[in-house]
Amino acid sequence: MRVEAYSSGCPGRDNEDFAIWDDDVAVLLDGAGMPDALHPPCVHGVSWFARTLGTALHSAASSSETLQSALALAIAHTADLHRDTCAVDDALSPSATVAVLRMRGDFVEWLVLGDCTLLFERGHSVEAISDDRLASLARKDRAAMKAAPLGSAERRQLHFRLVQAERALRNRPGGYWVAAADPRAAEAALTGAYLVDDVERAALLTDGAARLTDTFALTDWAGCLDILQDQGPEALIGRVRAAELADESMTHWPRSKPHDDATVVYIRP
Repeated sequence: MRVEAYSSGCPGRDNEDFAIWDDDVAVLLDGAGMPDALHPPCVHGVSWFARTLGTALHSAASSSETLQSALALAIAHTADLHRDTCAVDDALSPSATVAVLRMRGDFVEWLVLGDCTLLFERGHSVEAISDDRLASLARKDRAAMKAAPLGSAERRQLHFRLVQAERALRNRPGGYWVAAADPRAAEAALTGAYLVDDVERAALLTDGAARLTDTFALTDWAGCLDILQDQGPEALIGRVRAAELADESMTHWPRSKPHDDATVVYIRP
């Protein structure tokens, strides 16, 4: 498969996205950052976690029978690497959302866990696949934070409260599922497969890149693929950054933070 990719970190912060690919497997992770004031119980940080988990997942996906089993192996491996130094099972420990695409024989196999987005164009129709279970939780806390003034102490406090409310529901029935320290989260991933000959174009996007459509509504999903094909991933993320800068007060496009890490992997089978 032919791959083009681009990643842009949130201005002023380490990039907590991670992408890796070869001719058969593409892996994208969006590490879940959090305010330092909450004292995350991991000495390595979210960027290390996303990079380590993503590398392990890419390796496992190259040989495992299913993508779910590959993800479970990668989660267990990564947790074991820092279990002696960090509280890996703590709700505030690092986690990541995941998207994987694998070419195997006549099929394109895929997996999504969390709010990364997979785009597939098949028969001139574009399908967007994402796991939005988190968005349906802690709605009152999320709405209260978005209503607070940007940069205010009130907003920071409400953000802390939102993170704590969300993390209390992480990787448990009735909550939401992400890649953290429990390999059983892989069982909750969305998966599927399409015939290679049916897939014309595909893309993996972190939620920071998907903002162009699902937050800013500046194009549709087919338009995203057209931008990727005609101008490339850097141009798509450039449009995201331009929209963010045009609305740093977040009044025109309400969202949890003015900027976010943004990564795109564009694929032609």
